[in-house]
Amino acid sequence: MTMRTRTLGTTGPQVSALGLGCMGMSALYGDADRAESLATVHAALEAGVTLLDTGDFYGMGHNEMLIGEALRSAPAARREQALVSVKFGALRGPDGGWSGYDGRPAAVKNFAAYSLQRLGVDHIDVYRIARLDPDVPIEETVGAIAELIEQGYVRHVGLSEVGAETIRRAAATAPIADLQIEYSLISRGIEESILPATRELGISVTAYGVLARGLISGHFSRDRQLAANDFRAYSPRFQGDNLQHNLNLVDALRKIAEQKGVTVAQIAVAWVLTRGEDIVPLVGARTRERLSESLGALDVTLDESDLTAIEQAVPADAAAGDRYPASAMAHLDSER
Repeated sequence: MTMRTRTLGTTGPQVSALGLGCMGMSALYGDADRAESLATVHAALEAGVTLLDTGDFYGMGHNEMLIGEALRSAPAARREQALVSVKFGALRGPDGGWSGYDGRPAAVKNFAAYSLQRLGVDHIDVYRIARLDPDVPIEETVGAIAELIEQGYVRHVGLSEVGAETIRRAAATAPIADLQIEYSLISRGIEESILPATRELGISVTAYGVLARGLISGHFSRDRQLAANDFRAYSPRFQGDNLQHNLNLVDALRKIAEQKGVTVAQIAVAWVLTRGEDIVPLVGARTRERLSESLGALDVTLDESDLTAIEQAVPADAAAGDRYPASAMAHLDSER
């Protein structure tokens, strides 16, 4: 496996062609093993992964502290190559419940102060609000991040889960490195208007959910029981007939993978890698085994016949169910 690189937009840094999404090490997918999580971050860095993605609300700060510990205990050369992307703005209660988003400039700076402390770094490489705050113009939120850049606390402005109009308004306020948004074989909504907008403006995409939260990883079984603290227990795509339909798509994809001598997960990640040099897939691996599998996608070559077969097996809009429960979908500017 040879780690390739890609650049975040026209203003951002050069990063590894695959990034590591660390959310699952702290929240939303059931219990995680701390030692294995740290070992997975270290293995990613050793393999040449430079982009680590987190959020200050993942485990109410747990994920940032985990990444901070992993960076402190990594070899100096690997630590210095790491680039940390942080999402902020999600408000949570002591019970873990969600209560909206805060994009006010004062709040942006407050969130950043705590993230810097938890991560143990002197700057954040890419900083972005997790969801648009409907009560605060995006210009004000982005402007506050731009001030943090001037002060040396942040390197680049990012966006997350916003639509084309918001992207344009943000880009008119400050240079935007990239948009983080869900993109996979079964989540292709960005192709209509969002991806054309980012490309017009020279903004890259960091794609999360490339394995659809494990749904198209090839490892999710029809009879799997999910814990109450696993987001997927409430996700529409993992429910009843929707799950059966979606796993049928995976079965069709598995046939293609078997013909190429690779895994379903590797086919799914490799497909995202083919969508453009401006797209950086984030792999949400929680173990070294899953990380190694996903990194193997870098060695998978998909020719035109392969891509045609994949499109036939999993057509655009083929998935059953929304990607989030209705309450969460309401907060997605990208879906409006």
